[in-house]
Amino acid sequence: MSAPAELEAELEAGFNEPTEVPVLDVGPYLAGDSDALEKLAAELRHAQENVGFYFIVNHAVPQGLITQAYDQLKRLFALPLEEKLKLRINQNSVGYVPAKSTIYVTSTVNKNTKPDLNETLLTVRERPPDHPSLVAKRRFHGPNQWPDEAKVPGYREKMLEYYTAIEALAFKMLPVYARALDLPADYFEPYFADPMWTTRNSFYPASAAEANQFGISPHRDHGFITFLPLSEEPGLQIQTQSGRWLPAEQADGAIIVNTGEFMNRWTNGRFIATPHRVVPPKHDRYSTAFFFNPTWDTVADPLPTCVSADNPARFEPMQMIDYLAWYFDRNFGKKGGGRQEDYAAGEAISR
Repeated sequence: MSAPAELEAELEAGFNEPTEVPVLDVGPYLAGDSDALEKLAAELRHAQENVGFYFIVNHAVPQGLITQAYDQLKRLFALPLEEKLKLRINQNSVGYVPAKSTIYVTSTVNKNTKPDLNETLLTVRERPPDHPSLVAKRRFHGPNQWPDEAKVPGYREKMLEYYTAIEALAFKMLPVYARALDLPADYFEPYFADPMWTTRNSFYPASAAEANQFGISPHRDHGFITFLPLSEEPGLQIQTQSGRWLPAEQADGAIIVNTGEFMNRWTNGRFIATPHRVVPPKHDRYSTAFFFNPTWDTVADPLPTCVSADNPARFEPMQMIDYLAWYFDRNFGKKGGGRQEDYAAGEAISR
């Protein structure tokens, strides 16, 4: 199906203009080239300060693993609704979120008023039953809800294999971010002892949309950094600083990476969290976004290289888990496990 009429002109124009999304080759760095870290850090710094998104190529995550993950999502979302509702999101904010359960009302880039069309399975880092955060019933830590093995054979095993590969890549990128911020290469290691990463495994149906309705409405991500392997079906668009919406589907075999709001706060606004959206696709679309976040009690105090007498702190310090809870509860309606009706006009965290 076509995108809503008011988006068609933007969509067409976006595909006709050159991309402004940088492409970073991480191959030499991952291969251990002694000069590659500083070169890549400089490229990343430019991308994060000016665009907020970039593609990475030669990232060492096998394409077969990515394809396998998307194949699993197709099988999962083909289940009857009553089967998916057995995984309904719970008090720990893990599980299935039906279509039309989110409206990104915290967005400052669009007045979102219509529920998003995608349906999603939220999966987090797999932890053993005696893990302290599971014992404490801490949100966003599990245990995960997996589909019935008899209904979707191999889903858990194959998705965990994919998540493990993305997590390994994310850890390898931490020194690059540290050097991009003029910090020691190992600076972020203590903050990721038990990363509170989450994944948004989504299905965007080719269905009719109302005015101001999207696959996922204009928003900024919540966390540290996001990894998203490109989908076969286009739909993701990013907003440049000039206000144009550009497609972000143009680098074969790439993973697109972007800054979240927690990183924006932590860097005192230096690394920008760029708005993006998914327009209603012409064909069914699947995506698996991996939100790589630090350990739950990490506080976004401005990093030492991002604050000075001339550039004082712009944000109130806030724990990672508190920020994610605020973001989740405001944007997800009750049937999606949030408390969106509690959001009042003007209520926000200092941004």
